[in-house]
Amino acid sequence: MLHVLQAESTLMLVIELVLLGVKLFAFINSLLYSSEAYNAANKLTKPAWTIILGLGLAVQVVLGGPLGILNLVFTIAAFVYLADVRPALASLTRR
Repeated sequence: MLHVLQAESTLMLVIELVLLGVKLFAFINSLLYSSEAYNAANKLTKPAWTIILGLGLAVQVVLGGPLGILNLVFTIAAFVYLADVRPALASLTRR
């Protein structure tokens, strides 16, 4: 029984660290594009995305645990940014 609990604890730690990495990457990436790029892509403004992603990062660091409702909401926001906003911004700018 102890091995099962250790495995579960390890799995939850890995999930939490992966989600923290996703949120950190999304937040840092949101800072790299100009405000004009967000407007040209018809997405929320740069301050809106950086606040959403920054709050998501802060919630995970402060509250921890990948299964809290706030954490799930901000995880979805980070995945929306990475799947929808980031490709739209990248298509408008050359790097």
